Order: sequence, then C-alpha cells, then structure tokens
Amino acid sequence: MKSVVILGSTGSIGTQTLDVIAAYPEKFEVKALACSKNISFLKEQIDRFHPQAVAVEDEEKAAHLRKQVKIPVLSGRDGVMQIAATKADITLNALVGIGGLEPTLAAIAAGNDIALANKETLVTGGSLVMQAAKDKGVNMLPVDSEHSAIWQCLKGDKQCKKISLTASGGAFRGYTREMLQNVTAAQALKHPTWNMGVKVTIDSATLMNKGFEVIEAMHLFNMPVEGIDVLIHKQSIVHSMVEFSDGSILAQLSYPDMKLPIQVALNYPERGDVKFSPLDLTAQPLTFEMPDLDVFPCLKIAMDCAKQGGAAPVILNAADEVLVDYFYRGLIKFYDVPYYICKAVDKLAARDFQLTPECIRETDARCREYLISCLPGR
Repeated sequence: MKSVVILGSTGSIGTQTLDVIAAYPEKFEVKALACSKNISFLKEQIDRFHPQAVAVEDEEKAAHLRKQVKIPVLSGRDGVMQIAATKADITLNALVGIGGLEPTLAAIAAGNDIALANKETLVTGGSLVMQAAKDKGVNMLPVDSEHSAIWQCLKGDKQCKKISLTASGGAFRGYTREMLQNVTAAQALKHPTWNMGVKVTIDSATLMNKGFEVIEAMHLFNMPVEGIDVLIHKQSIVHSMVEFSDGSILAQLSYPDMKLPIQVALNYPERGDVKFSPLDLTAQPLTFEMPDLDVFPCLKIAMDCAKQGGAAPVILNAADEVLVDYFYRGLIKFYDVPYYICKAVDKLAARDFQLTPECIRETDARCREYLISCLPGR
C-alpha cells in the first residue's frame, strides 16, 4: 500500500486527491494532512481517511481541532513543515503561494516522491528544487494538467524539440484591449471550463497562469524558453503537445478534470484504471490559435522573466500575488496588473540574488513591501 501526505488537503486539488484515493481503497493510505484553517472540512477528512497526524497553519483553529480529535494536531508554519517532512511514499503539495516552496524541499529531503501542484515551488526555486530532487533520487511528478500531459508524452524521450502548452484563454478569451479596460474580478472568475480557486482563475484570465507554467516546464523538462510555446485551445481537451526531433507530435487528450492528472501522479509508475470523466471526441471540434501578447501582456512578461532568470521570477510571482489580491478587491484595474509587475521587476531584479530559500524569501518580501508602498488603497 502506498502512503500519501497531502499538503493543502482542504483546497480544490487536495479534496480531489482524496477523491482519487477513495477510488483505490486497497492501494493508498493517507499518512498525514495539512491545511491553512478549514478545520471543519479537515475534521471530515480525518474521520474518513484516518491520518496519523495533521497540521493547521492557523494556531487558533488548530487549538479548536485538538479538542475534537484524538490524533496529533500540529500548528503554525512549523507544524506544516513537520507534516511536509513526514516520511511517505509520495507527498502531494497543493499549498497556495510561495509558502509551498520550503515544504517541497522538506518532503524531498525526507526521500518522498513529489506530486507537485504548487506552481510557486518551481517558479521561484526551480533549479534549486530540481537539483535537490536529483540528488535525493526522488521523482517529480507534475499534477498540473499541462505538465502531466507533457510528462506522459515524453516518458523519458530526450529528443524533444518543442513543447506546446495549451491554454483555455480564461474568462476573457477573444476580448480586445478596449474591452478589458474596465473588467472586474467577478467577470474574471467566470472560467469557461475549469473550476479553480480565485488566484489561479484570475491568473488564467490574464494568461499569467500560462506564463508560470512556461517557467515550470523549463525546469521540469530541461527546456529553454525558446523551446516552449503557448496555444489557445478553448475546449481544454488537448492538455499539451510535444514535438520531437523527427517532426512528429504527441498530444495528451482528456476531459478537463484534475482527478485525471492526480491519478497519474499517485499511481506512478503504474497507470490507474478508474475513468473519472470519459471523453467524447465527437462532442465538439478542437481548435487552436496563437495568444495575443498585446492584449494579454502578462504571458510575455513571464517569459521575459524566465529568460532573465535570477531574482526576476521570484519578483514576478510575488508581484502577481499582491496585484491579483488588489484586483480582486477592486482597488486596481486589469491592466494595472502587468504595469506594476513590470515596475517591480525593473526596480528590483538587478539586485544581488542567490538561489537559496532565505534569499528567495527576502526577495519576495522586498517586492511585496515595494508594491504596497506605491499601490492605491493602502
């Protein structure tokens, strides 16, 4: 039986991971869980899956949960890190934000394979994380549908010439610059095909999510930015494609359901046999088009930061987190997001930078402090 630790168990990816585990009661056991503060949901998960220990980052919420369960309930950031360092066969990291980086490193240090759904781990610390995984001999198993598709297509083939990441286009696919001037967060959250959290849904609307995925793909598949392109594919059926040196292209197709890539990661090196969402290829035509980088500049900004390297991806990530929050609260407009990201990168990226967890944290904090000092509504 394969033991699993889930970081971010009460979020969208975490709950779908537990749905997958429930479909294989003889194959997986839940060893430990961690969440931010949703203890009522976590209590249900404890009762159903019987982990050995859990962590709640909110210390007051953790204290309430301790009165309700008999297993150890760790608390605070230290508690989450202890759960992350728990020895298991596989750790699925579905934490939100840059706070997922160090738990990934802790799970790698424990010798656990990593099922990665936390983008910030590779956006901010890609080379560091991939080297740590290589040194420890653990597998990095992507959970993003696009990266899972690429990984399934490659299967160790090193003659990859180009990677094509597909993008649904988000809520504003087909909009012009004029149409986007006064759009709201409520409009951005109406994603046409995926049901996701606030941050990633807004990032999908700006195409920043796809920019982050380009950076992830660079690290996961050792591919330069120049070898990665993005195609708008509104049906979200073809999750990504790989072109090989002989010109042949392999694509992975499936219904847009995150339980599918989760199942692939958890069952590795085998393949699961549960069809969560069967695909009907006759239901609709499949179309592809190039993204408009003038209308959606966040994608180009992310790719430029990927080329620049150093502190730029860390600043990109921190700035986007701050600005998405401001946009969500109605304090800035849609095009303020790319404007202020560029402002932060231009101001801060040239400073000395070392690829260590400490320097990544310091750079992240410096960027947030700078942006908050110059944004409206402080």
